Amino acid sequence: RSRLAQAGILAQAPFLPGRALPVHEQDCGKLMAPQSARPTKKQRLAEKQATTDAAIKAKVGAANAVPAIDGQALVQFVDPDGNQAGPELDVPLGSTKEQLITLLNKLLENEEELPYSFHLEDSEIISTLAASFSKLAAGKMSTERVLSIVYYPLAVFRVRPITRCTSSLSGHTEAVLCTAFSPDSTKLASGSGDTTVRLWDLGTELPKHTCQGHKGWVLTVAWSPDGSRLASAGTDKIVLVWCSNSGKLLVACKGHTQAVTCACWQPLHVAKPGSMPLLLTASKDQTARLWDTAVGACLFSLTSHSAPIMQVRWSGERPDIGGVVYTAGRDCLIKVWNPSDGTMMSELKGHGHWINTLALNTDYAIRSGPYSHETQRFKDLEEKRAAAKARYTEAVTLAGGERLLSGSDDFTLFLWRPLEKKTPMCRMTGHQKVVNQVAFSPDGRWFASASFDKSVRLWDGRTGRYVHAFRGHVGDVYQISWSADSRLLVSASKDSTVKCWNVASRKLQEDLPGHADEVYAVDWSLDGTRVVTGSKDRILKIWRH
Repeated sequence: RSRLAQAGILAQAPFLPGRALPVHEQDCGKLMAPQSARPTKKQRLAEKQATTDAAIKAKVGAANAVPAIDGQALVQFVDPDGNQAGPELDVPLGSTKEQLITLLNKLLENEEELPYSFHLEDSEIISTLAASFSKLAAGKMSTERVLSIVYYPLAVFRVRPITRCTSSLSGHTEAVLCTAFSPDSTKLASGSGDTTVRLWDLGTELPKHTCQGHKGWVLTVAWSPDGSRLASAGTDKIVLVWCSNSGKLLVACKGHTQAVTCACWQPLHVAKPGSMPLLLTASKDQTARLWDTAVGACLFSLTSHSAPIMQVRWSGERPDIGGVVYTAGRDCLIKVWNPSDGTMMSELKGHGHWINTLALNTDYAIRSGPYSHETQRFKDLEEKRAAAKARYTEAVTLAGGERLLSGSDDFTLFLWRPLEKKTPMCRMTGHQKVVNQVAFSPDGRWFASASFDKSVRLWDGRTGRYVHAFRGHVGDVYQISWSADSRLLVSASKDSTVKCWNVASRKLQEDLPGHADEVYAVDWSLDGTRVVTGSKDRILKIWRH
């Protein structure tokens, strides 16, 4: 240092910590310690983008954050029909869904604690009361106002989601076009393009009977409400009725002049005492027919449609006339019939294109007849009839009356109360292509629609309000089916996959590939334990948890 100072290289002032070194000494420092590499332009841009993204996330998080709300709120529990349950209550805003369930059970004086779902301002309460009420959280509504909480009963049992394929049932030599579980969930029927109907034993998941008699594609199979008989029909114009235990042909019903598109049975509780329920079929010959399957006789031919009839439903209302029949087809009309004399009661207009599908919010109760998710045994047909009547009455009460739903090629759905008025309750839009199938949940709380726009949409079963669109399929969605507890929904698609959706979370529960081609048919057993799918690959697959 002294030598450098003497040479005049260093400044005369003494060196202080923090003082900048002269150029020559800085140069020495550079030689002694290498300088860190300067960031490239790409790195600087990436760092700037990361900083911007972090700022945006922080801003969005702050906007969406629900501040903690302390205090109380006045609430009034009401059922879906608007009837109040108990008095107004002062409830902590931090109350959880479980605490609300306990409170409601005490108000209703239930002997056992039953599950419920709660809705506030069209928002379901998932965690706490405060978290579900965005207006209250944002301070836009006073906590002194009485909050109406609508409660909906849930199934006391829970169906586990399907997660794996337990059996691949081979035997059909052409595409499987239709499939259905028996009401007691012990048997399975399938119809195919190979002209056969096959019965499968679900105890062993093995083939039981091969029913041969058709001469064309089998387009539809339908179980009688007591499970003793199976009806099948298709392109050969003939309706065949089989014994479900032996697989033997009981009767052939002849009369249609073109392909039979749909079949359904009379609800057990409105059938004549001591006799089997009647059978209803629809055809491309523009007629629907009522059959006495004991002798194979056609009782009435319903002949008012001017185009092929694609869908039929038999309602459990009006037991004095044996129920009410609904038919719909390519003339864009829904017709209401009296099955006791074959006369038309009314006509429902609204759709602008072919009607592809019908559903009743009591379909599950009608189809299952006397059987529930629990194993049951009955002494005779009359005991089954009494049980079926009790289940139907409970379903109608829970759903707030019977409603009819229709889906069309005009991309829309209509919700009707056909026995009250001829005009629809509401018209639902949103699908971008043909609506292929509609189905109510077993409790009537929801309905779902499957479309060729590759989506499944969820709607409110009472009001028709749009709730959610399940997206994930990359091909047309052909069919959907509900679990017995109304918490899960399964869909079958042209993309060869089966998907299980969770209604509460509005998310995909399970994605189930496995078929080698388009999946045409799907059904969920009424006891909730199995799902069956039928495909163009000629295979039936059984899916379980």
